[in-house]
Amino acid sequence: MVTKPILLAALAALVPVTPLLAEDAPLSAIEWLNPTPTVTLDMGLPIAEPPVSEGVATPAIDVTSLDQEGRDSVGLLPSSVTGLPSTLWSNSNASRLADMVHDQRAEVVPAMQALLYTLLLAEANAPLDAGTANELLLARVDKLVEMGALEQAAALLERAGPDTPSLFARWFDVTLLMGEENAACEALTAAPHLAPGYGARIFCTARAGDWRAAALTLDTAKALGLISEEMDALLLRFLDPDLFEGEPLLVAATTPSPLKFRLYEAIGEGQTTTTLPRPYAHADLRDTAGWKAQLEAAERLARTSALHENRLLGIYTERKPAASGMIWDRVSALQAFDRAMTNRDAGRVAETLPGAWAAMQQVHLETPFARLYGSALLTLPLQGVTARQARDIALLSAEYERAAHAGPRDFLAGLALGMPPRLPQDRTHRAIADAWHGAGVPQEISTMLARGQLGEAILHAMALMDDGAAGDLGALTEALATLRAVGLEDTARRAALQVALLDTRG
Repeated sequence: MVTKPILLAALAALVPVTPLLAEDAPLSAIEWLNPTPTVTLDMGLPIAEPPVSEGVATPAIDVTSLDQEGRDSVGLLPSSVTGLPSTLWSNSNASRLADMVHDQRAEVVPAMQALLYTLLLAEANAPLDAGTANELLLARVDKLVEMGALEQAAALLERAGPDTPSLFARWFDVTLLMGEENAACEALTAAPHLAPGYGARIFCTARAGDWRAAALTLDTAKALGLISEEMDALLLRFLDPDLFEGEPLLVAATTPSPLKFRLYEAIGEGQTTTTLPRPYAHADLRDTAGWKAQLEAAERLARTSALHENRLLGIYTERKPAASGMIWDRVSALQAFDRAMTNRDAGRVAETLPGAWAAMQQVHLETPFARLYGSALLTLPLQGVTARQARDIALLSAEYERAAHAGPRDFLAGLALGMPPRLPQDRTHRAIADAWHGAGVPQEISTMLARGQLGEAILHAMALMDDGAAGDLGALTEALATLRAVGLEDTARRAALQVALLDTRG
């Protein structure tokens, strides 16, 4: 695993903060929000960083003064990095914020995905009624895990200190999913009262080498009805594999858990991850998995930016496909285009770009593709339809303003520069343009802002953005107008360009 200082430095480096230009600054619902800088976030690891952890630092398990106030204020990114004020959550209800975080969708609009990461990792004062339940922190961790961002979830938990049962249970699960449970087991041995169940205690006792104590604990838990039949069968085989060699596992697999998943793997009955929740896909990134499994896992994780696009490209280009059809056609198309880009062969780029772009559209990886190639495409002497396609792809990258000058002065170019035409013909374009031409912030969100509930207002705008991307044009206008009003101009432009260029209705 990337060590904590390195991971935090990488996160800080990957969140560029760019203040709004004075002439473009939107009128804010609250005066102090005007200078709020734009927040963008690339959550992937830097080039050459390993994709899967190789070790987890064991956080100190001790009681601190944090217990008096809870941990909802804990974050990895300070205000100086995110540009968001420390009062982000201060005036909101913790349970309501937790519910809003839970309801966020991570795959609809990539710009909202990036903003969601910023909010999940932000360091800010706790909600006014936070207490010691850590509701907001737990919701943030759960959302990171759901998105497959295990390293970020682990780092957030370690920063908080997983010394309560609810925090430790999540840390234990995350380390299991990462294949680095040694640290959690060591902590559990030192503080057994934190165990999320007898299965975890038995598993860690065995890993510590005390197989006799583990077997005795299992017998006791079984006799008292404290462990399920499935967990009992898994642990029996884990503790004494020779005794059951060649015998089938006579229990049906139930709802997966990280511990069950690791136990099935340990006894040689590994489960396929394609039908399991996204975080389990990390298991297929290991060298022990086949290339096809690695490719499928990488695509799943890249869709939520839990895997950096450079790592995705590395897996795509690792070897030559030995078959055709489905994923292999996608790999072949991407490899052919990547070779053309590496050689800066404009002719071959023109031939291979349509196929590679279509392949990325199949799996909704257009934005990672644009981050990889958008800027470089602008430097090639492309012509006609290919030049237009390259420009549109670059509009989905961080270079969207430069891309606006590299093609026709159309609606998209104007939008990228923050000056969309007032009355475009297309209905979606008009809904977008309205946000730059006088549309106001919805009353409900204005009330939140007047109360100082900035984080809640942003989460509400993000939910509106998802509805807008699905076809609710009124919600689209309101979401974009709100983002601009609170100073998130860059995020608003990116989101609008993505809605205009991508199929976001799926």
